[in-house]
Amino acid sequence: MSLEGKRIGFGLTGSHCTYDDVFPQLERLMKEKAEVIPIVSYTVRNTDTKFGKAEDHIEKIEAITGKRVISTMPEAEPLGPKYPLDCMVIAPLTGNSLSKFANALTDSPVLMAAKATMRNQNPVVLGISTNDALGLNGVNLMRLMASKFIYFIPYGQDNPYKKPNSLVAKMDYLVDTVEAALHHKQLQPVIIPYVDENMVE
Repeated sequence: MSLEGKRIGFGLTGSHCTYDDVFPQLERLMKEKAEVIPIVSYTVRNTDTKFGKAEDHIEKIEAITGKRVISTMPEAEPLGPKYPLDCMVIAPLTGNSLSKFANALTDSPVLMAAKATMRNQNPVVLGISTNDALGLNGVNLMRLMASKFIYFIPYGQDNPYKKPNSLVAKMDYLVDTVEAALHHKQLQPVIIPYVDENMVE
């Protein structure tokens, strides 16, 4: 399926260590000639970490997409009634935002855009990155897994021995997941095995 001309919202939340895996997928969507609308949470907009400065991340996102980042609730709300999206992506999706989304709490521009997209019965694609997906947040993950219009980038345990409750999406599957979601299908398998790269010859 061609993504040419499709309006894809791309939301990023505060899993800063995952951005290096996500930015190439933004570039892939642009190469597919999709219209990508970037949206960030308040954490992404305002927080500097050891993984980089917020300002630098925003500049990179805007350079890739050619659009100004949406970073406020009033900016995100029209993505429902006035300027609908064909698909909304949230990658990375932190455990904090996952739990809010699963419980209908809309307190960030990214979650507002997702809510607006579901209002129009269009797909929302989630790329999780959370240390507690197999812990207290498991109930929220399963609630979203069972929800209509929500699709997941295939995910698995990134470090089952040191972080046994952690799950992270394999961002390389992002574009394929979007293409499947636009047909209202979940890319399979959704749960992928852990691979110890130190043991791969």
